[in-house]
Amino acid sequence: MKKKLLALTLAGVMALSLAACGSTEETQDPAASGDGTYTIGICQLVQHDALDAATQGFMDAVKEGLGEENVTFLEQNASNDPAACSSICGQFVTEGVDLILANATPALQAAVAATGSIPILGTSVTEYGVALDIDDFSGTVGGNVSGTSDLAPLDQQAAMVKDLFPNAQTVGLVYCSGEANSQYQVDTVKGYLEELGYTCELYSFVDSNDVTSVVKTACDNSDVLYIPTDNTAASNAEAINNVAQPAGVPIVAGEEGICAGCGVATLSISYYDLGVATGNMAVRILKDGEDISTMAIEYAPQFTKKYNVDLADALGVTIPEDYVAIG
Repeated sequence: MKKKLLALTLAGVMALSLAACGSTEETQDPAASGDGTYTIGICQLVQHDALDAATQGFMDAVKEGLGEENVTFLEQNASNDPAACSSICGQFVTEGVDLILANATPALQAAVAATGSIPILGTSVTEYGVALDIDDFSGTVGGNVSGTSDLAPLDQQAAMVKDLFPNAQTVGLVYCSGEANSQYQVDTVKGYLEELGYTCELYSFVDSNDVTSVVKTACDNSDVLYIPTDNTAASNAEAINNVAQPAGVPIVAGEEGICAGCGVATLSISYYDLGVATGNMAVRILKDGEDISTMAIEYAPQFTKKYNVDLADALGVTIPEDYVAIG
């Protein structure tokens, strides 16, 4: 099939999730509550600056579009546990929410497994085709799913490495092996970096328990590290910095939150603005009746070169004038 949308795996997870909740989802038009009020379930994978900003932007836009008095948010954080995402989304289905915001890829996958009728908007999801196992992804998921992507131009991130570290020879790409979108990013960036003449090696950690050891190995064998938009890395940025900075190895990061914690520079988006765009999509669905099945994935309108002043100074990295300091 051209679009598998997690096919048998998600179907199985859906069955288990609904069985655990002890209920059967009713097919309904979620927006047609009749009284002009709405309940939105928010499943956020983990707490860190980028995802927090996306959730806040979403809520602010929805409150502005629907009226603060007309919307109730059920906020749940999964503490970086995909299984918890499944339980959370199953509970949202049981409670009959009008829309689900799935913040990060595992949250999106869990929401898709939990319901085929309640509108689902993803945010902070890098590549929907990868996240939902869609062959030849055309930009529109279809069904009850749409959302926004935090994907920055990966060729430009590779070019940033060349811009800042032209004399480096080896680049270590560090990421969580359990995050499909992280794998996609490092595979793609590796190709661009090799075209620029770098020798590249992938270094993956499974979870927070082995971040430090993997980063140490990467630092021992690399002149520069690259870390993509990765939720586990973002949650462990301080631990990463405690290894990389003493080793004198600079990091180019995929997003601003990671860069603020352990990176020298990034080409990043505003996650708050991304959340606002997602919130505006929710308003169009709930208030205006727009058909989510026809809504294409939306992308950040602009990207900014940013740098971490303290780390750049500590590591002696000269930053070009067109970079903006992370405030």
